[in-house]
Amino acid sequence: MTQELKEAVLPITGMTCASCAIRIEKGLKKVEGVEDANVNFALERTSIKYNPNVVQIDEFKKKINDLGYDVVEEKVELNIIGMTCAACATRIEKGLNKIEGVTKANVNLALESATVEYNPSQTGLNDMLQRVEKLGYKATLKDDQKEDLVDMKAKELETQQGKFLFSLILSVPLLWAMVSHFSFTSFIYLPDMFMNPWVQLTLATPIQFIVGKQFYVGAFKALRNKSANMDVLVALGTSAAYFYSLYLSIVSIGSGSHMVELYYETSAVLITLIILGKLFEVRAKGRSSEAIKKLMGLQAKTATVVRNGVEQEVTLEDVVVGDFLLVKPGEKVPVDGEIIEGRSALDESMLTGESVPVDKTVGDIVIGSTINKNGFLKVKATKVGRDTALAQIIKVVEEAQGSKAPIQRLADQISGIFVPIVVGIAVLTFFVWFIWVAPGDFAEALEKLIAVLVIACPCALGLATPTSIMAGSGRAAEFGVLFKGGEHLEMTHRLTTILLDKTGTVTNGTPVLTDVLVEQGVDENQFLQLVGTAEKQSEHPLAEAIVAGIKERNVELTEVEEFEAIPGYGIKAKVNGQFILAGTRKLMQQHSIKIEQALRTMEQLEEKGKTAMLIAIDNQYAGIVAVADTIKETSKEAVKRLKDMGLNVVMITGDNERTAKAIAKEAGIDSVVAEVLPEGKAEEVKKLQEQGKIVAMVGDGINDAPALAIADIGMAIGTGTDIAMEAADITLIRGDLNSIADAIFMSKKTIRNIKQNLFWAFAYNALGIPVAALGFLAPWLAGAAMAFSSVSVVLNALRLQRVKL
Repeated sequence: MTQELKEAVLPITGMTCASCAIRIEKGLKKVEGVEDANVNFALERTSIKYNPNVVQIDEFKKKINDLGYDVVEEKVELNIIGMTCAACATRIEKGLNKIEGVTKANVNLALESATVEYNPSQTGLNDMLQRVEKLGYKATLKDDQKEDLVDMKAKELETQQGKFLFSLILSVPLLWAMVSHFSFTSFIYLPDMFMNPWVQLTLATPIQFIVGKQFYVGAFKALRNKSANMDVLVALGTSAAYFYSLYLSIVSIGSGSHMVELYYETSAVLITLIILGKLFEVRAKGRSSEAIKKLMGLQAKTATVVRNGVEQEVTLEDVVVGDFLLVKPGEKVPVDGEIIEGRSALDESMLTGESVPVDKTVGDIVIGSTINKNGFLKVKATKVGRDTALAQIIKVVEEAQGSKAPIQRLADQISGIFVPIVVGIAVLTFFVWFIWVAPGDFAEALEKLIAVLVIACPCALGLATPTSIMAGSGRAAEFGVLFKGGEHLEMTHRLTTILLDKTGTVTNGTPVLTDVLVEQGVDENQFLQLVGTAEKQSEHPLAEAIVAGIKERNVELTEVEEFEAIPGYGIKAKVNGQFILAGTRKLMQQHSIKIEQALRTMEQLEEKGKTAMLIAIDNQYAGIVAVADTIKETSKEAVKRLKDMGLNVVMITGDNERTAKAIAKEAGIDSVVAEVLPEGKAEEVKKLQEQGKIVAMVGDGINDAPALAIADIGMAIGTGTDIAMEAADITLIRGDLNSIADAIFMSKKTIRNIKQNLFWAFAYNALGIPVAALGFLAPWLAGAAMAFSSVSVVLNALRLQRVKL
């Protein structure tokens, strides 16, 4: 029988002439399994007939790439609703990857989203939505459902809160009954009705089947897809306790006595605690998406355009390439463009992270969303909409977040094997007792089956990781380290490389007056008074730093008689009848001031990363004032601490290389990557990751957001921007680099604690299951042992709250 051939249509880019098409066509025909290939140069696509048993589409793409061309693919982002754990994300990811035409699918549990790259000629959006639905979840197209998704998240939070309160109210009497019936707690008053099995049944049933419904549904979906997750464990354990208690309740009918060996409280309290954990999880979700919203909020809402000689205000969406825009002092530049008239200093810190504004004049490029500080500008729009620099930053952050897979939790990974084994042992135990040990005694065999299930209830396993994470992250918060989620706490201890942003991270982030060098014979106090008085009229941030520094030296400033700001050069002013010039070399040369003796000193200051300004009084050179962004007092100590931990420390910045190296040397950092834009920072992170390094990016600015998002761990300085903190995995509240080492230390302690918990949880099962299977453990005793295992895990986790740095 002849194998049926398939046909694939692939869009191709890079072809420049018909010979390119012929080359690709010949190359494809040489691939084993290809029956025919036709490349259409005009339509820039190829049609391939092939035997799917011999060759797959990925090999065609590789061949085309090897020939020097690229295959065009489309990308779609989906919101995924209904995931409860990392196993869910894995199932959906596998399901999407199996769709013909899908080349890569990545599901992010934290963001509740999926990014799918696919060949539109083979599959479409409907195929993906249907596949996700078939797996038991819901998917929607991201762009079309943003408002609905926000409402859905709020509704989910409200639902979980309601479930928790409902479950808490019903489980308190059951917990009260459990605590008070031990001999050493017999002094605790207990209403007699709470010991009635039917009252306990009435209280436990709504928790089991109304509140706990989500676990049964999740378990069903997991089992239907031939896997097991935490929902299976919870449903299994609570059901064992509940139905065994129901069995005992039925047996007690007519006995006239209350049953104390019931386990309704076991299932009820466990579900209540897990719902509380779910509540915290729902609140934590969606924070990363807030970073995107805040980035979008940076954009100007309107623009003043000149069309046909008439000024008019239009929305940002109405600006088109070629429009002439008017930008007044204090306004945001609406879109990327070129200055055709005017001069000004622009605050580009949102893009470069540098606190010093950049002087711009005719012919210079301006970036959308940067702030025009002091001059009037006329700009020609060159990039609008999705092509602007800010839009590209947003895109990089979105893609980085979408590709960042959450770490599989160890308990979930193990449960896939653990649950089937436990169920198998329980069923085997039942048949052994029913057929051989106690032939025909169903009740006896059932008790032994339930004893195995109860002793193997995943309470300890389920609590092992989250309790340690809660305790560890809580203690870390006391040290000023905020982990956004357990997966980040798990990952931090594995870091090998720390990438530090310069401005606001290693340094203070604001310029300060660092040097005052006056010529011989010039009175320093008078010099400072004249310079400070002249500069206080300027709106330039460097001038503000000079004035603030002079005031700190208790120099009294007077009034300015004349003042003129010269964009790109400096200022000239008249103070106390004296003529003052402050600014660049060019400014001095324009006024024929002799500055040769100062040039070497100026260069030395600049080599140290300082911005130096020449000062002339009455047309005579008088001295230099220098301004710089100084390093934080703790930076040097923190860098040494990180090196002592065996970490590779690298500084990355958009600043020039000379300044960057000067700052790095002062902080004790050996490796420097300078003159890097936001997209470049993310690329540097990728390069390090490709070398096998586990990278933490530490930054404080909007420009760091893409790199923070794509790094294995993103750490935001708490004194920085909200957007950096939203894009990061960890926030260092104190703004001190020592917090990086604190975060790694707490991660190591927490991971060690989790491993201890998991070891004892499994050791307990390894010992308890055989004992229960052999019939030496009554179900009520198994329940007590299970409760003890849970308590021991929690007590071990609480030790983290006493950790000292």
